[in-house]
Amino acid sequence: MTDQTPRVQLLLTGNEIMSGDTVDSNSAMIAKRLDELAIGIYRKVTVGDDPALLQQELTAMAANADLIIVNGGLGPTVDDLTAEILAAAAKVSLQEHPQAIAHLQQWCAGRNLELNAANLKQAMLPEGCQIVDNPIGSAVGFEMNMDGCRIICTPGVPSELAAMLDIIVASLAAEREQPVERNIMRLQTFGLGESSAQQIISDNIPDWPASVELGFRAGAPQMEIKLSINSNAALDARQRCRGHIDDLFGDHVIGEGDTLLAARVLDLLRQRGETLTTAESCTGGLIASMLTRIAGSSDGFHAGFVTYANDIKQAVLDVPQDDLDTHGAVSEQVVRAMALGALEKSGADHAIAVSGIAGPGGGSADKPVGTVWLAWGSSDKLRTRCLCWPVERSLFQTMIAAAGLDMIRRSLLGIDEEPRYFRQRKAR
Repeated sequence: MTDQTPRVQLLLTGNEIMSGDTVDSNSAMIAKRLDELAIGIYRKVTVGDDPALLQQELTAMAANADLIIVNGGLGPTVDDLTAEILAAAAKVSLQEHPQAIAHLQQWCAGRNLELNAANLKQAMLPEGCQIVDNPIGSAVGFEMNMDGCRIICTPGVPSELAAMLDIIVASLAAEREQPVERNIMRLQTFGLGESSAQQIISDNIPDWPASVELGFRAGAPQMEIKLSINSNAALDARQRCRGHIDDLFGDHVIGEGDTLLAARVLDLLRQRGETLTTAESCTGGLIASMLTRIAGSSDGFHAGFVTYANDIKQAVLDVPQDDLDTHGAVSEQVVRAMALGALEKSGADHAIAVSGIAGPGGGSADKPVGTVWLAWGSSDKLRTRCLCWPVERSLFQTMIAAAGLDMIRRSLLGIDEEPRYFRQRKAR
């Protein structure tokens, strides 16, 4: 047993990853599971199905790592080369492994399949290796030591890898003299950027404790702030850091874990016994889609309207033709009328309405691409704001839909302070 953190490298194999036919999500899965043990990956290499290059890379890695996780190449086809390459690199022979044969027989029997020669290829493994069970697929994993480096070979099928990682992580944890109590608090935010958030934290909390690791994961529409600790002794320090984050960004924090804006809005509506409706033009129903992805959304969301064309805005939501003619579809008057019309038609308590110019064409000098009017609230307290979010069309739609949900979240929570992105995205 050891208390030393192993140096870990990943070797990903397969022409399909190199060509882009398959997007690598497995390395992220492996990294997240190892992070539970405070084990990081310091190098990752992807190599196609080239035997000489794979053997060369594996040999070089083994000289500079304590642990190598090889992902891919365990299947029954001629381009599945991992067992062959590892045997060559370790200078041992390939042998039929009885435990792998038994696994294949059981796997085939459970599916009424005949064990054929292609399947049997998966039982030809490096001499002296140990089996790592695959609870789902036909190909067992295996591991062995080479030049003092532990090498674990795993399947490329994501579901099979996920099942096998449970076994691998448990094995690594058992080898630690003092298992690390990795604990990650994940805070979901909207309206913050990585660089600005980091700068604000650095300016306001210069004595950030070393026992609390600060991290960020940017995404669209949300950004995640991570507060990680490796010991329960650091729980108090992390709680103080969480308090600092709330002081600096509290109204931008949606919740913990995997909380989504739409889910938070629906929770708030459910607590109040109220409902929400949407009236969308430039987002094309995306706000309604975000809401209805959440199980149980019918408790708080009963109706949404996609009124893309001007005549539909008028016919469905009773937007006055004079407002459309005088001010245009992207205007305060029209978006307010859309919200009020949706409230009237649906009988909901709250509404979100959006009308904007998603691009890439359609803008003008006074209303450039990215301009959008939002309306949110109730019939007796309806607020509006014009923003300019000049980004690619689908990202524009995502961010505007999220902004609408965020403003309703703030309204339901009684937050009157304007979010930072209102200043950043203020229309000229």
